[in-house]
Amino acid sequence: MDLQTSPLALPFPEMPAIAGVTLRAVPARYKDWDRNDLTLVELDQGTAVAGVFTRSACPSSEVELGREQVRNGRARALVVNAGNSNAFTGARGREAVEHIMDLVATHLGCQRDAVFVSSTGVIGVPLPVERARDGLEKAFRAAPCAWKDAAEAIATTDTFAKGAHASAMIGDQRVELAGIIKGSGMIAPDMATMLGYVMTDVAIAPAFLQELLERANATSFCCITVDGDTSTSDTVLVFATGKAGNPPIEGWDSPGADAFAAALDDVCQRLAQLVVRDGEGASKFITVRVSGATSDESARRVGLAIANSPLVKTAIAGEDANWGRVVMAVGKAGEPADRDRLSIAFGGTWTARNGVVVEGYDEAPVAEHLKGNDIDLAVDLGLGNGRAKVWTCDLTHGYISFNADYRS
Repeated sequence: MDLQTSPLALPFPEMPAIAGVTLRAVPARYKDWDRNDLTLVELDQGTAVAGVFTRSACPSSEVELGREQVRNGRARALVVNAGNSNAFTGARGREAVEHIMDLVATHLGCQRDAVFVSSTGVIGVPLPVERARDGLEKAFRAAPCAWKDAAEAIATTDTFAKGAHASAMIGDQRVELAGIIKGSGMIAPDMATMLGYVMTDVAIAPAFLQELLERANATSFCCITVDGDTSTSDTVLVFATGKAGNPPIEGWDSPGADAFAAALDDVCQRLAQLVVRDGEGASKFITVRVSGATSDESARRVGLAIANSPLVKTAIAGEDANWGRVVMAVGKAGEPADRDRLSIAFGGTWTARNGVVVEGYDEAPVAEHLKGNDIDLAVDLGLGNGRAKVWTCDLTHGYISFNADYRS
């Protein structure tokens, strides 16, 4: 399938090396393609890990094992297979993952449960163990690669490589964070069809790292949607090597905790937005801002009801300022709302205030805003102080065409 780069793509940034992290990417040929599709990340001993995973009731073996492993808080390696999700493959699928873990553990001389595995691609096809084994043998001998190479190797239907980085000061010590992610379709909160990995050199307690990741996840990966479909394989992992030399962050009272948390929030949010910018068939990146809700969580649910509405998404694709469709989406969200307090704006121009169209409303600036690639949609419920931001994309014929031909 010939994929055209998304019109919403952003260039891959310059990314710092992270002490204690070595990246390698090689071709295992999980599909009939000429590209790298196996990524091996080696992590120095003592690396802390945290993870969040899909809430799908039909997860892959990689997700089931990852949930168990992350409780130990330590990691030595990550293997990512692209082109085959190894989901809905029964005992054979789990055996393939465990075989990969054993091979890497033997190579590194570590415990098997310190080796994390992710797979992404077509559901229902067992991961070919012989290709995994041959790919890993190549990876063990391969030269280290750059961040962009790794980002490209973990991709499936992505049209551009996705990465983000940030830094934080802990006293006089600078710590670095670098992350890559893949995702384009089957994207919905809890989480999305995506694999995301953040590496950092900070010294931090695993339990607190888990707390910070769950916090960051709530306002990033759980606030994006492309098509409303939740994947079987969603995984976001954060690895902290401890090589920065800072006093270990144990909790919120530790020096630098707030700064590092803010940097992690920033990286996760930018990675999440990149996934939406690569939504299958997308031509517009949409930010939905909800305010005046009874709570932040209620605001998020209202935002997602708007962002997941095919009628809202197709109207924006057609550059139609049909705010009536937004009213519909708010009303169906199942959250507190009052028709006579509801206000709606596109690109900063209010089309409706307190349940009625704005007197003298001029649609021209809204129409002009909708011609752009970055769309801002604001909704004020007028009920309380709850607020949230959700990111989505429009729904075009390109999404239908792509997914009608996905396996061919």
